[in-house]
Amino acid sequence: MPWSVRWVGGCGAQSQKQCKKSSFAFYQAVRDLLPVWFLEDMRTMEVFHWEDGGKVSVYSPSEALLYALVHDHQPYARHLLTKFPQSALAVPSQSFSCCQSAPHLAMAVRYNRVRVLFRILKAIQTLPPADRAAHLDRQGCSRVEGGKTALHMACELVRPECLLLLLGHGAAPCLRDSAGNTPLDTLLQQISHMPAANMRAKLLCLDCLFFFVPQDLEFAMKQQLLDNRRQWQDLLGENRFQCLVGLAPPSLFVGAMRVLIRTISPEHFPEALDNLPLPHFLKPLDLKLES
Repeated sequence: MPWSVRWVGGCGAQSQKQCKKSSFAFYQAVRDLLPVWFLEDMRTMEVFHWEDGGKVSVYSPSEALLYALVHDHQPYARHLLTKFPQSALAVPSQSFSCCQSAPHLAMAVRYNRVRVLFRILKAIQTLPPADRAAHLDRQGCSRVEGGKTALHMACELVRPECLLLLLGHGAAPCLRDSAGNTPLDTLLQQISHMPAANMRAKLLCLDCLFFFVPQDLEFAMKQQLLDNRRQWQDLLGENRFQCLVGLAPPSLFVGAMRVLIRTISPEHFPEALDNLPLPHFLKPLDLKLES
């Protein structure tokens, strides 16, 4: 069986080959959703990975969490975040991430791991404020990810649940990526793509953004909306268009939701959405997640 491989020491090409075999065995074990106790035994006692410069290292909780994210191993992700709340969100080695910052939020959004994202965000809330902001607003590699935050990615990939969770937990909605685009610009670019696939989810993302962005937000796509008014009115609807370009105030519903959502602290989001004085069908998303 592939996970029976053990590290036997040594150096040179043979050691590197053993290391790669051992590393792949751990990857397979996470992929196959093996029990948490088994994976932790492997991670701490059996498997190693080879880094640049010939360094051999055990898998850190941070690197194990990235594997759990990719394969949606929710029990393992929960264990890592509960037992190692800080080191599970630490910067992984360079063999895992080209940029020296923690990519866990972006990875959760990319793979649409909503439940694991929820647990990561809860773990982030226990960190000091500066560390919390660094995780929530982490900008990806300028060469590979174009300086996008997790919010940018949620808009680019049209992930409404991920978007609302990030916003509700305090991610900044006005940051710009390397091209000068806010998350709103990124979403509008997706809305403009033809054919208009997945338009319902795109407009749901836009409505979620309305609850959190300031009314006077300056965004790069604004002039394009004004220059192509008829096209954007058809895509967005008259009310959304008027509000976006500043020709009309937000609707009473949007204004009320902005006030109500501001009363919910990140520690109680999204659970407290159930207590908003609104009928169920008017609530932004049905996020039934474990506390």
